[in-house]
Amino acid sequence: MIKLTINGSVREVEAEPDTPLLWVIREQAGLTGTKYGCGIAQCGACTVHIDGQAVRSCSMPVSSVSAEQKIVTIEGLSPDRSHPVQKAWAALDVPQCGFCQSGMIMASAALLAQNPKPSEQEIRQEITNICRCGTYNRVLAGIKLAAEGGEVGRG
Repeated sequence: MIKLTINGSVREVEAEPDTPLLWVIREQAGLTGTKYGCGIAQCGACTVHIDGQAVRSCSMPVSSVSAEQKIVTIEGLSPDRSHPVQKAWAALDVPQCGFCQSGMIMASAALLAQNPKPSEQEIRQEITNICRCGTYNRVLAGIKLAAEGGEVGRG
């Protein structure tokens, strides 16, 4: 059994050590907001936070995460959707199809936790998630709006 701390709860899961964290989150923990996109850590649909850092969970073996590390998924970022990034996304209708948006939100929240007032260049450099619908201008606007909205807490 492997112990993981996900969204504040310690969970025991049964998985092979090389199983990607994404599949443990989705299949063992039942948290399906984190999406599978490419499987090679390129698209970012699988982004979660580990100790506040944005991590692409599709290529991270579950054995590389200890029980002491705090994993936060989109479900745990702010269950009442009050996180500034979530509020900005809703205010600007950022998603189109929405598939990539949980990863975009998690990457954006991690960026703002590290750099509350990023420049446009810093946003473009740090947010490398892929959106097939091409909502990049709305994502950029959403991050800027969240940054203007005050202090963003760590997820």
